[in-house]
Order: sequence, then C-alpha cells, then structure tokens
Amino acid sequence: MTLFLRNDAKDDAKDTAAGRASALAPRSDLIAPLPVILIVAVLVVGTVLARRRGYGIGGETIVRCSDGHLFTTLWVPGASFKAVRLGPKRFQRCPVGHHWTLIIPVRAQDLTEEQREAAAAVHDARIP
Repeated sequence: MTLFLRNDAKDDAKDTAAGRASALAPRSDLIAPLPVILIVAVLVVGTVLARRRGYGIGGETIVRCSDGHLFTTLWVPGASFKAVRLGPKRFQRCPVGHHWTLIIPVRAQDLTEEQREAAAAVHDARIP
C-alpha cells in the first residue's frame, strides 16, 4: 500500500510540474489575435492623433495631389481598395487632373473657404 501511495505522490508531482510549465508557457489562443489587436490599436491611436491635429482622417477627407489639385476622398485608416498606402500618403487617381499621383490629407483650417468648397465639389470613388 505504501508503494501505491508513493506512485500517486510521484504522479501528483509530475502533474503539478506540468501544470506550472503549461501556466508559464505562452498560450497559443492568446498569441494568434495579439498582432490584430496591436494593429487595431496603432490605427486607432493614429486616427485620434491626426484628428486632434486637424486632419479629417477616418471619413470624408480633403486631400491635395502632388500637382496641387484639391478634392475629397473617403480615407479609412488601414483600408484602401482604390489606393496604395504609403504611410501618411496614398498613391491613387486624382479626379481633378485625371492622373495617378500621390495624395496627402490637408487640414481644412489651412484652406480658404473657396478651396474648401472646391474640394467638397469633387469626390473620387466612394470606396476607401
């Protein structure tokens, strides 16, 4: 009977050690969504900071192409089907000059009323 108890004690010790090892090991069910959570957090923080600086990121945004044309586009952080994202710039078609170009968001307060009206009058495709 004593031998049987000792085996149980050894098994319990093994189970406890395995339990500690598994508790310390990274959980695969938490690791998989971690990059997604980090990407979403970076996008949210970037959007909030851009909006605080006066840029209309995260919706209808006034942008300027490299030729100086102003127009309005749907700017969704982390999503672009009609443009190639290059940091704060995007490579997409300018509906004013009918050419492919780099665009960058413009703060509405840096524009005159006439420029804001001209930008609002010209929209590109309604997809991000």
